[in-house]
Amino acid sequence: MEKIPMTIAGHEAMEMELKRRKTVDRPSIVNAISEARKHGDLSENAEYHAAKEEQGLNEAAIQMLESNLALAEVIDVSTLSGDRIIFGATVKLVDEDTDEEATYQIVGESEADVKLGKISISSPIARALINKQVEDSAEVNTPGGGKTYEVLGISFI
Repeated sequence: MEKIPMTIAGHEAMEMELKRRKTVDRPSIVNAISEARKHGDLSENAEYHAAKEEQGLNEAAIQMLESNLALAEVIDVSTLSGDRIIFGATVKLVDEDTDEEATYQIVGESEADVKLGKISISSPIARALINKQVEDSAEVNTPGGGKTYEVLGISFI
């Protein structure tokens, strides 16, 4: 199986979510199932069926988290350096059409969140930026058409 790159923060967040799902969510769901069973006929018991569905979703999430953690290749971004964009880099860009500036960190798929300025290594914009340097332009095909970004800065925080 192929390793999954992620930052230390992403790995820690995934471990915390796994712990929460196992130690908080799982027992809570078991209690909800137990309570629903007390209400009689299970075939017409909506609370029981909802709790069982929630249990299935939680167990699937636990399996996914355990699998991702087993395949994780944790990268300490603070040890990286260089003048080219690589995984973990924080990149300051300007849209050459609108002059809007944006800053993104290139992270693993599981920790990507555009609202927090974190984009997945497999996203079109990250793929276009890999190996670029300051003042290079990157062309990105987006659903709304092509965009061109100029790299203003690269840092490893």
